[in-house]
Amino acid sequence: MLPVIEMPHVVVVGAGFGGVAATSELAKEGFRVTLLDRHPYNTFQPLLYQVATGGLNPGDVTYSLRYFAARHAGVRFRRAAAVGIDHESQEVICDDGVRIGFDYLVVGNGITTNHFGIPGAAEYTMSMYTRAEALRVRDTIFGSLEIIAGTSDPNTGGFTIVIVGGGATGVEMAGQLAELKTETIPSTYPELNPARVHVVLVEMGEHLLAPFDDSLRQYALRELIKRGVDVRLKTAISEVHADRVDFKDGSSMPVDLVIWAAGVAGDPVLRGWGLPIGRAGRIEVDPDTSVVGHEKIFAVGDASVIVEDPLPQLAQPAIQTGKHAAKQIARLYRGLDTETFSYFDKGTMATIGRGDAVLETPIGVKFTGVIAWLGWIALHIVFLLGGRNRVQTLINLGSRYAGPRRSNAIVGDVMETPKLRMIRGS
Repeated sequence: MLPVIEMPHVVVVGAGFGGVAATSELAKEGFRVTLLDRHPYNTFQPLLYQVATGGLNPGDVTYSLRYFAARHAGVRFRRAAAVGIDHESQEVICDDGVRIGFDYLVVGNGITTNHFGIPGAAEYTMSMYTRAEALRVRDTIFGSLEIIAGTSDPNTGGFTIVIVGGGATGVEMAGQLAELKTETIPSTYPELNPARVHVVLVEMGEHLLAPFDDSLRQYALRELIKRGVDVRLKTAISEVHADRVDFKDGSSMPVDLVIWAAGVAGDPVLRGWGLPIGRAGRIEVDPDTSVVGHEKIFAVGDASVIVEDPLPQLAQPAIQTGKHAAKQIARLYRGLDTETFSYFDKGTMATIGRGDAVLETPIGVKFTGVIAWLGWIALHIVFLLGGRNRVQTLINLGSRYAGPRRSNAIVGDVMETPKLRMIRGS
């Protein structure tokens, strides 16, 4: 009887796009895998802005990692946060003190908000990179509307939302909030004058959607302005306060909510892991996605940067680097040389609002309007994990966009801003 050969153990840190893709590929290759994440679910981040504006439930865009692990042979999930690496003993150190030994390691623990050192930005702004953050934004928006609508004179209680950053997240959030103002408020909050709600999009650069073709940038700008968004290009923020933002030109603006979508950076915890850290706090990797100077450690997705050829911080690069890293581990196990990663550009897209989006293919073909918007919906639903999530998301988005133009917002608890507490007199 032939002896049973135990496959090497691979620890995957982070269950985002890159980590999940790596885990799936490693399972196919027969490796023993421990998937490690501080949350018990995977989050589909591109649709978090829909959660933040009441279009989707948080359960629509999250997927149980224990169920994911159960569907893949040899995979186990552990809920914990990695806080370090013991390189000598080849162990990942968890926040609960447990150490998990590995033969190979894949780091894909994603990103955090980059506030660029702007005073007050970390304390007084909200981001949307996690489920909890999206829910906080949602509850602040709808809680604020409830408070204003309940005052004796709602016409005197304005509500100003500033979105910082003109990338895809900022544009999508601004467009959705503009629809909230024109469609949801008139039917759901008849006491509230929609003209008192202001949506402001601030971008320090000359264009929105910088990676897109200029014709698509201009299209997105025109459409947002048409929807009532106050778009301010070449505008930089110098400081954020509890109730206002200061701009570098010396002006200020009273605000109720500031949503930060201006940039991302690697998790600060990575700096203590004994790995080479490059720009924006990301782990430096070689062209085969292995960490520079560490043959058996790979980094994927937003947590990594290929020194010789940096990739955009999007879902597709994360998915593709995750799969590639897993295949390189399989090659190393078989005694083969690793291969250089080659990114397959599948195009970029961003939605602006109901029936409107921009889409650019790798060969330069561009789409706008309904066609691009339908493509955006189809692609996002396809890449969701789990059939139930796809069906539920399709139902909720259909209710929001294809039904009558009335409110279908999913709301939660009330969260107040400093200015709104003054309005209510509490």
